Amino acid sequence: MLKRSAIQIVKNTPCRAMATKIAESAVPGALKANSLGAWSFTEQPRPIIQRKFEFDNFAQAWSFMNGVAVKSSEMCHHPEWFNVYNRVEVTLTTHDVSGISENDLELAGFMDKLSAQIKS
Repeated sequence: MLKRSAIQIVKNTPCRAMATKIAESAVPGALKANSLGAWSFTEQPRPIIQRKFEFDNFAQAWSFMNGVAVKSSEMCHHPEWFNVYNRVEVTLTTHDVSGISENDLELAGFMDKLSAQIKS
């Protein structure tokens, strides 16, 4: 059992105003402009961006997910993800706008940087 002092408590923060949708035709260019070339964009059956991250072990994958969880809570923007051992598969979309928003790009960029830090 974890001691209470070992648990980081994330406080609720008010959510930002609604995100602005990026037109589907502009998403590939926005990914490139934000150096998010490892992310792929799919329009059907719904607009999403996706990426698979691979780490050396489960502890690194979990550390990545924990860091993303904190950032996501701060942003009020949460990923869809799937984890098995050292792999984390991420899907980002903004349900409020039924598509891709600046929030998705910001969170994707954060994930790329965090992944690189963990792997170094």
